[in-house]
Amino acid sequence: MKRLGSVQRKMPCVFVTEVKAEPSAKREHQPFKVLATETLSEKALDADVYNAVATEKVDGTCCYVTNYKGQPYLWARLDRKPNKQADKRFKKFLHSKESAKEFHWKTEEDFKPVPECWIPAKEIEKQNGKPVPDENGHIPGWVPVEKGSKQYCWHSSVVNYEFGIALVLRHHPDDPGVLEISAVPLSELLEQTLELIGTSINGNPYGLGSKKSPLHFLTPHGAFQVRNLPTLKHNDLLSWFEDCREGQIEGIVWHCGDGCLIKVHRHHLGLRWPLPDTYMNSKPVIINMNLNLSNYDCAFDNQSLFNQFSKIDKQKFERLKDIILDV
Repeated sequence: MKRLGSVQRKMPCVFVTEVKAEPSAKREHQPFKVLATETLSEKALDADVYNAVATEKVDGTCCYVTNYKGQPYLWARLDRKPNKQADKRFKKFLHSKESAKEFHWKTEEDFKPVPECWIPAKEIEKQNGKPVPDENGHIPGWVPVEKGSKQYCWHSSVVNYEFGIALVLRHHPDDPGVLEISAVPLSELLEQTLELIGTSINGNPYGLGSKKSPLHFLTPHGAFQVRNLPTLKHNDLLSWFEDCREGQIEGIVWHCGDGCLIKVHRHHLGLRWPLPDTYMNSKPVIINMNLNLSNYDCAFDNQSLFNQFSKIDKQKFERLKDIILDV
């Protein structure tokens, strides 16, 4: 499958949404829900969503691969957010106006500091060369994941910069019904965004690993194409999510021909997530590390995921949940 779009900005919902004064099932302590109406959004129609490629929305944390220090690096998502005073002023403005775009930001004064190595996401709007905050008052961006980082330890566990590789989950190239975990050159992932999933990410919706033996890997955005999707109607999608095995996923992301990404989340349709049994866990998975350990001994310690997966190389498991690594 050809490389699809990367996530460099907040994705709009395929439907027009409305806010209901009910506690959110997605975000704790949020006193409202954002639900989809039955009307397709103008953004979706303008992007020709009917002819877009539908893919599974994977539940993790967003990452990006681009160059840093002269080599491909994994970058973690870090949004630049307003300080308390600016946030209070912004929220007060939103209560009195319909559009956040009318709010005047002072970028240098209104936002919390970020590391010097921070970069803004590629596709965000800019004015006079400076990034413009989105409708939530955030400036999406990235920071490089350094080797041995404590703050981004789970990100760091899925890359090895000495040998320029990443631990990646995607479909087996010869069998789309089988998943594959492999060591992939970071150079092959340049300028792609990916989802980091696993034991310590977002409550571990896929039931991977354990606290004693945590398990994480990267999944390229657009890696899992959705087949046999129903028509783009609210009730048809609702039924598909509820009744079809393929619908046991967090949501759908449509990759449109113009590069635009459009989404729908189960919560937009009033459906629960996570689920006890996900579609991702319905497929067998094979380990294909293809590493010559004699060349990698100096880079991998015994506890590294690369070393652990090399010990079970070529093994096949009925589902991702069944992979248990030695400690």
